[in-house]
Amino acid sequence: MPDICEELKQCFQGRVCLMGLGNIDYGDDGFGVRLAEGLVEAGMPHTVVAGTMPDRFIGRLADQGFDYLVFIDAVEFIGAPGSVVFLDSGEMMARFPQISSHKISLGLLAKWVEDMGIAKAFLLGVKPGSLKGGEGLTPAVQTTLEILKGLLCDLWRGSKESCNGLLAERQPVCQPVTEVNV
Repeated sequence: MPDICEELKQCFQGRVCLMGLGNIDYGDDGFGVRLAEGLVEAGMPHTVVAGTMPDRFIGRLADQGFDYLVFIDAVEFIGAPGSVVFLDSGEMMARFPQISSHKISLGLLAKWVEDMGIAKAFLLGVKPGSLKGGEGLTPAVQTTLEILKGLLCDLWRGSKESCNGLLAERQPVCQPVTEVNV
């Protein structure tokens, strides 16, 4: 199985849109939004801060010629807080068919995107540490956010060494997680 860094590199070989999901009022649930905001601030094009209503943005993406749409969100799976998972649409549908803090589940959203021919959908998910209201990101999730922001910016800029440094310093963050708790 390829690692997450290699799978992300493949996405960046095509035209990619990143969409940050979540609710910033509930701790680590704001991960996707905060990462997308950081990417926008860094100047990364085709980054959407969708929050809890990603369905409102899908129609706008239909005619933009994206090869890949990567949802960025906090999702529950077996692993330490701050761990990362990268799933394709079939894996999202199998693991997250109905349950969602958004209006539509990630699995159904991915299926919709692909059925409409918009793009191939993926999920870049992080394991939350806390979903308590009124709190910011936990240290583990904030660390993962900073690492992924650097990685995604490097991939966007076309750096061939973007994953090498990340893997050397933060191997556990970039490893695929195969078990999910639903």
